[in-house]
Amino acid sequence: MNARAHFAIASVFLGCCSGVVFLESLVKLDPGAGNLITAAQFAFIALEGWIFTAKFGFAKRVIRLRDYGLLVAMFFLTSVINNYVFHLNVPMTLHMIIRGGSLISNMCLGTILLRRQYQVRQYIAVIMITVGIFICTYFSSRNVDDDDDDDDSSGQDSDKQTNMFWWLVGVLLLVLALFISSYMGITQELLYRRHGKCAREALLFTHLLPLPAFLFLQENIRTHWTLVMESEPQRLQWLGGVAVPLLLIYLIGNVLMQHLCISSVYYLTTECSSLTVTLILTLRKFVSLVFSIVYFRNPFTLYHWLGTVLVFVGTLMFANVFPRQRKAVKTD
Repeated sequence: MNARAHFAIASVFLGCCSGVVFLESLVKLDPGAGNLITAAQFAFIALEGWIFTAKFGFAKRVIRLRDYGLLVAMFFLTSVINNYVFHLNVPMTLHMIIRGGSLISNMCLGTILLRRQYQVRQYIAVIMITVGIFICTYFSSRNVDDDDDDDDSSGQDSDKQTNMFWWLVGVLLLVLALFISSYMGITQELLYRRHGKCAREALLFTHLLPLPAFLFLQENIRTHWTLVMESEPQRLQWLGGVAVPLLLIYLIGNVLMQHLCISSVYYLTTECSSLTVTLILTLRKFVSLVFSIVYFRNPFTLYHWLGTVLVFVGTLMFANVFPRQRKAVKTD
């Protein structure tokens, strides 16, 4: 593995893990800021891509704009959902675990739409992932109940049912986003087959073209932007003692780290095999999950750990990591 690959791996961990920390810090103080976060991420990545990839519109496109239509719609929808569900009582830990189950939706859609066939080992791996996500979801729902039990008895039953309803809506939206994201991957794969790989161009236009859609969310975005600017100011000594709202620091940090994360994953795919990429991204998710549990003191029981192990081991088994490792040992 060369120095560029090591740099890409370090950038993935720095960008993706830091992005999650900034995101969780922000949504803990303002759970409804999902649309603002999504809009800021899209605007920054589109601006960077317009300058460095599209060369201010002078670079020749590989794929026609109309061919991006379905891809853009799905990417916008999944991005909005993934950030909005924090407003529906879905904790960050469960959010990461459910999104880690993308192999389930990939296998289902791959079997139905692309007529792909999988090995028995891969079916077992997907069953493990499904069981793991179910365990984590079930015991997270009990945490919602426990939180409600600590409230006043007045109106407790109705509040409990309301919170549980919206939590369930959030979980179902995450699952829906998971399948839409997998179908988006298939659509992207078919586009690349016809036009060749152009990931940087796709990254630009999937973030640039949906920007007008945020006009429909402008009231919500404006409300939470006001909350961000009115948050507690922090003095940054390295900027001469300038006072900056705390939530604005978290928002800018998340946007910058999200861009670093996406760019690093793209660069990593050009330097390493798909197996290595799978291993790195799986380990990155696990590190983010553990940090979220320890640093933010999120509730996480023994059952959550059991479900988490099933999800991550199932992911590694699906990627056929363990047999290859054994072969490598024998050849040494």
